[in-house]
Amino acid sequence: MSKPKTPIIYKYEFPSLSLITNLKPNYFVFICLIILSFFKFNSLQAQNYSGKIKVVLDAGHGGKDPGTIGNWLQEKDIALATTLKIGALLEKSEDVEVVYTRTTDEFIGLKRRADIANKGRADLFVSIHCNGVSSSSPRGFETFVFGIARTKDNLNTARRENSAIYLEDDYEVTYNDYNPNSPESILTYTLVQEEYLDQSILLANYIQTNVISKLKQKDRGVKQDNFLVLRETYMPSILIELGFLTNKVDAAYLKEENGQNQMASQIVEAIIKFKKNINIIDVNEEVAAIRKEQEEAIEESIDDEIVFKVQVAAGSSKLEPIPENFNGLDNLSREYDGKYYRYYYKTTLDYLEAENNLKLVKGKGFKSAFIVAYDTELGKKISLSKALKAKLN
Repeated sequence: MSKPKTPIIYKYEFPSLSLITNLKPNYFVFICLIILSFFKFNSLQAQNYSGKIKVVLDAGHGGKDPGTIGNWLQEKDIALATTLKIGALLEKSEDVEVVYTRTTDEFIGLKRRADIANKGRADLFVSIHCNGVSSSSPRGFETFVFGIARTKDNLNTARRENSAIYLEDDYEVTYNDYNPNSPESILTYTLVQEEYLDQSILLANYIQTNVISKLKQKDRGVKQDNFLVLRETYMPSILIELGFLTNKVDAAYLKEENGQNQMASQIVEAIIKFKKNINIIDVNEEVAAIRKEQEEAIEESIDDEIVFKVQVAAGSSKLEPIPENFNGLDNLSREYDGKYYRYYYKTTLDYLEAENNLKLVKGKGFKSAFIVAYDTELGKKISLSKALKAKLN
């Protein structure tokens, strides 16, 4: 296995996105301008999954940062051992190139990890971690994409993983805009990550499904949270929590070579499945168009007839949008984009109502559901940032 060269560097509840409906229009425009300043278009890469792809594997913590400690195990050790096994399996595929943020017990800053992926023009970023708590002993496997925390447990996980920044030199400068209690701070990166949210959720769902169905681990689901290591990556990115080292059952499983090998095998199988099934635009060819679109999102007048729907599921199978096929959900519609059938729940003019609809859909078991916006005059899907700006005007 080849080791990477030293990379060149080229609780509180998070507020809901619904808070932005209370922002003044000029303030929202200011936020959009901040987004543009952070959106490093020259970091975007051609994500062509029909050929060879580059996967950055990020073993969490390391060196002076042990991460979670439980049952005489350290998170940094389990994360590294499992990551190297994932990499060894991926390297057997001729059409996959593997890059590691670390292959030894060394400390790597969170921003530097993202820089390795961005500057290396990676197609996927997969960060491997282990969970842990002090007050109880939950167990189970979960995957995260970047977003806004909805539960106290999610928030505590993100705060624990993000705490590594305090071990970095000059962290006050590097992370001067990090404020987990600021809706503006989180919203900025949520809108930037929107370009990759569909793909991140799909990859996370493939991995979660594989591990739960084939390894019979306790299912803690696919979730969103404000992980610093994910927020600045410009590609589909996920963070995996293999299990709780503070739980004796999880710890015993993850300690053994066999457990690590099984985890690695299912994660790799899911990544290969993702590669075969996803159809992503060549971003390099669209950089100019994306930049123009982002700039126009600030200046142009968008039609007020914006509606919101909840995407329940998507796949190659054509199903009738009836309650019997979707755990009792009614008011469903189906669209075909040339490759996938997408199934949507309800249409509303009110974003807050769409958030309530999303909670209902997730309560029916569709944990990867999310809100999409449509411009009815143009007859096409638009970004949430555009839709919400239109509602504010």
